[in-house]
Amino acid sequence: MMTDKFQYEALVDEALRGVVRHVLTHAAEHGLPGTHHFYISFRTTEPGVEMPDYLRAKYPDEMTIVLQHQYWGLEVTEQSFEVTVSFNKRNERLKVPFAALSAFVDPSVRFGLQFEKRGGPPQSLPAPDKRPALVGPVPGSGDAAPAPAADSAKPADKDKSAADGDKPAEEKESGAKVVTLDAFRKKP
Repeated sequence: MMTDKFQYEALVDEALRGVVRHVLTHAAEHGLPGTHHFYISFRTTEPGVEMPDYLRAKYPDEMTIVLQHQYWGLEVTEQSFEVTVSFNKRNERLKVPFAALSAFVDPSVRFGLQFEKRGGPPQSLPAPDKRPALVGPVPGSGDAAPAPAADSAKPADKDKSAADGDKPAEEKESGAKVVTLDAFRKKP
């Protein structure tokens, strides 16, 4: 079998992270248009992630933040983004390198990206029927959603949190567009 001299997986991964960078840059410069809002999941152990120690202790592996109503000072660079979000009525500044991302979802348009950890062998994801859906009910779709608690962080699972008091990003929804890098990987 021929080796991949172009490193297609890395190119696709960087392109998809570029989508997130582009969208966050637009939001930083112009605000969130319409009903757009984002669930951003990231690995808290990645180099360059800056967050308060109490949050890192509470979410030692992965955390999900929500950029919708209560976020401030979104700044985007080529390598990372910084934002202040509310956790139980405490505003905290986070710095997240794009390399630390594990998922990005805009439920308003049923769009999501899922990222593999960089720098290691590709991890296999569970079978599609075993994966949690990344997108919750879309506003105006008639689907009922649990009412969010104001200004609180909620775990999406034991190692995730949804900042800004919104529901976790992992709720079942049919018809969601989730792009995973597995679609581009060679099968063993």
